[in-house]
Amino acid sequence: MSDDSSTEAPSPGGARIRGLEQVDRLSVPLPHGTEVTTRVERLASGGRRIPQGVVGRVVRAHDGGFDVQIVGVGEVWFARDELVPRRPGQVQFAQRREAAWRALTPCVVLETRVGSHAWGLADERSDVDVRGVFALPLPWRFGLVDAPRDLVSADGSTTYWEVHKAVEQALRADPNTLETLFVPGVKALDPVGEWLLAERDAFVSKALFGSFGRYAMSQLDKLTRSQRLAEHRDLLLEWLCEEPAPDLDEVARRLSAVSPREAPSAQDALLAAKTYVKQLYRSLWDQGLLAANDFKALTAYARSGGQRPPSARELRPKNAYNLLRLVATATGWLREGAPVFEASGALKARLLDIKAGRVPLEDVLRDAEALAPDLEAAHRESRLPEHPDYERADRLLRRVGEELARRWVLKEPGPLGRDAPEAPAMAWRDSE
Repeated sequence: MSDDSSTEAPSPGGARIRGLEQVDRLSVPLPHGTEVTTRVERLASGGRRIPQGVVGRVVRAHDGGFDVQIVGVGEVWFARDELVPRRPGQVQFAQRREAAWRALTPCVVLETRVGSHAWGLADERSDVDVRGVFALPLPWRFGLVDAPRDLVSADGSTTYWEVHKAVEQALRADPNTLETLFVPGVKALDPVGEWLLAERDAFVSKALFGSFGRYAMSQLDKLTRSQRLAEHRDLLLEWLCEEPAPDLDEVARRLSAVSPREAPSAQDALLAAKTYVKQLYRSLWDQGLLAANDFKALTAYARSGGQRPPSARELRPKNAYNLLRLVATATGWLREGAPVFEASGALKARLLDIKAGRVPLEDVLRDAEALAPDLEAAHRESRLPEHPDYERADRLLRRVGEELARRWVLKEPGPLGRDAPEAPAMAWRDSE
């Protein structure tokens, strides 16, 4: 295998990547996002059995192992020697990502702490999340190897975006990027970072209305629909295990009788129940838990005793409070022309209740809907520009590019000049 910093070229025809068979798959890094296969059987919460050979995705590293997201189960902790990368390509991905992190973190030009700590909503269990921006040394911009556009720590708690990517995201009013640039405590580690902060107003426009407010409202609506799908799912699956199994009409009749939601008529209640069943098997099909997208497959799934998705209690999303916070942040920013990220007063108390799971999702959606008129009014009356200042952003990127070239050519001291990490080399392996 070539050095960690090298990249194998995609090979046409009979050419293929070679050397991966010599890699110890138990020793390669497993950064956030790596697809892995479990080597052991595990019991999850509630006694659910997770067989050996299940595929998941690494969420974070802690306590000498990893939390792995498994479809239909949720997050489960595994020790390092209980996991292997799913495919040879995942080995390559993990090594490239780890190598990029080691090489380019000295090139970070701006960083800050974000998440619940920045919002005034942290508790003793809250993770410390860091985001920032890095610059690419000039040689990394050339050649056939694609330069990384983001860096992510192994535990997923820290993310840095390349300068150009950060600017592109900010111009789209991406909430994460604008928060990184504007949250109190943001710190420039290099003059390039200082330039970004000096020009950050160029990225602010009425587009906040859509990227913050409308986005949050739509996500809350989706979460509420997911909650509704989970409410009677376990009961419905239990019915389908009866002998003989009830058909769709019978399931709908039973469901309409136990549903707490009012309907104009019995016929409307039956129609709503059938719609629910169809949404349920479509959702399970999307998760890869059904053999087909139909009621027959749902019945077979129920009678198979296979893995189940999380219960309704487990589906309460931890980020619902953040979506409501986004609506409030957008309203204030549009109205006042400046952001306030830290929650206070009654809003803070409500958000903490939501975060702790003391507020049903439907109530969270009602809270958001109650904020909608203020959001709409703030958008109409806002003095923010309709669009970001693209010309100013373009000048910023050109200035950054010229500065990076200058430091490299003049071999100035530092990670963007004389001490820059070596750019990844292209490595070709032909088939025998």
